[in-house]
Amino acid sequence: MSMIKSMTGYGGAKGSCEGFDISVELKSVNNRYLDCSVRLPRSFLFAEETIKACVQKHISRGKVDVFVSVANTGDDSVVVSVNEALAKGYAAAVKQIAELCGLSDDVTALSIARMSDVLSVEKKEADKDVLAAGITAICEEALEEFDAMRSREGDKLAADVEERLVTIESYVSAVEKRSPETVAEYREKLWKKMNEVLSGAGVDEQRILTEAAIFADKVAVDEETVRLRSHIAQMREMLCGGSPIGRKMDFLIQEFNRESNTIGSKCSNSDIAKIVIELKSEIEKIREQIQNIE
Repeated sequence: MSMIKSMTGYGGAKGSCEGFDISVELKSVNNRYLDCSVRLPRSFLFAEETIKACVQKHISRGKVDVFVSVANTGDDSVVVSVNEALAKGYAAAVKQIAELCGLSDDVTALSIARMSDVLSVEKKEADKDVLAAGITAICEEALEEFDAMRSREGDKLAADVEERLVTIESYVSAVEKRSPETVAEYREKLWKKMNEVLSGAGVDEQRILTEAAIFADKVAVDEETVRLRSHIAQMREMLCGGSPIGRKMDFLIQEFNRESNTIGSKCSNSDIAKIVIELKSEIEKIREQIQNIE
């Protein structure tokens, strides 16, 4: 099975942390380099760099959009604080009033608590480090789904590329078979031409052999077909090597094109020209597929 990954994918995960419900969604499309954009609520921007670092561990290139939504669970933790000095002051004041006015000292904790500013209620401050770690953990879950989808797409891409490599191999074989026949046909054509011109008298057989040898050298494509077969083998190794490999494959497919163009320029034979057209068509289809590979 191929280990390459597509640059397009989607993944999502949900979880809770520090009293918040958190949802993370990722989606990506093709891009030459890694371009990661994180969208967070303004009060959670502190987690942006942590999320980006998490994404970079999984993805080497592609345009990645990360969407993080945060909702309050409603069970906010609160902190009730006592202003000790003020409470003691109220208690002492009430006792003093009771003594001054000859009243009973019936002060209670509840009565002091009801005094202005004795108690203060504040929402418990969320720990940003804990929140960032929680969001990152949920992001990791989303990335697992995201990678699984990209791997499935990668398997399809690899299968398509392999199928086209087999087709290219058949065209290379056809060129290798047809090329020597072209030389033989040229030699025969040259012999007939010389016979017509000289009416069969004084035909220099050695001259014909020399001309045929020069032609054979001019149209020989052995080096190009050998290199093409080498490129095919390299491409197959890359398909089994795993991502990130897209850039290297893109470079290699340029070499495919270079060899096919050379074969086309060397061979004036119409049959080989047709084969080269089909060859270049398959190479172009592979090049298009490679644009989707990480």
